[in-house]
Amino acid sequence: MGLPNHEQFMAQAYAQAQAALVADEVPVGAVIVREGSVIAAAHNGREQLRDPTAHAEMVAITQAAAALDSWRLEGCTLYVTLEPCPMCAGAILQARISTVVYGAPDPKAGAVDSLFQLLNDSRLNHRAEVVRGVMAEPCGQILTDFFVSKRRLGKK
Repeated sequence: MGLPNHEQFMAQAYAQAQAALVADEVPVGAVIVREGSVIAAAHNGREQLRDPTAHAEMVAITQAAAALDSWRLEGCTLYVTLEPCPMCAGAILQARISTVVYGAPDPKAGAVDSLFQLLNDSRLNHRAEVVRGVMAEPCGQILTDFFVSKRRLGKK
């Protein structure tokens, strides 16, 4: 089995971020891959679902667990357009996801590298391999454009 095509799967996560943008959600997307196949795809849904936990990663983890009929997502890779926050990093650890590939760093809430390093904390019972910066520029730009547009409209 060759090296994973991180750009191919990140492009699918980016397509989810674009779907979030169309839905007027913060444009973050995620896909979960196992054995070369996408088993979950989601985007942020906090506004639509009125659920503070409806981050792209959280929704994708729930979908993947249902697809595998197990809460253990060992052997899975999560692709997400933005560095996961503390809540999502915690869920990644609880789900035992093996690898996390993210696009843009999140200097305000990132819990993989920026503010915390939860996925590689030796005090915890699970660690995940991390691949950083895949398609970082478009993943960051869609967020920047979204928030610039919101500020222009006078919304948070």
